[in-house]
Amino acid sequence: MSLDRETLKAIWKVVSEIPPGYVLAYGEVATLAGYPKGARMVSRALGAAPKAMRLPWHRVINAQGKIAFPKDSAGWKKQRDLLEREGIQFLKGRVDLQRYGWKGVVDQLIWGDEMPLA
Repeated sequence: MSLDRETLKAIWKVVSEIPPGYVLAYGEVATLAGYPKGARMVSRALGAAPKAMRLPWHRVINAQGKIAFPKDSAGWKKQRDLLEREGIQFLKGRVDLQRYGWKGVVDQLIWGDEMPLA
């Protein structure tokens, strides 16, 4: 799949909506943007985002709850630092996706802006 302007904007929109203190896996971002099986596209789209956009790229991790950069690289250290500043904790190098995975996106996709009353 190519990264045309529409694809980039869809991926950037999903990433921009991940709230502080939460994460999504690359594959989840791709699915929510309308591109199932497009996890690698997400990585490329994040790299193509203009810095001025201030996209919270650090909130996107791999499906195992790990940072995708090589361990102890500058990118890995920066991403971990940014996540920890938001209160995300690591256990044995992993983020607990049950605890920090952004579940609000599912409700938003199903109900849109009109959430049902419980």
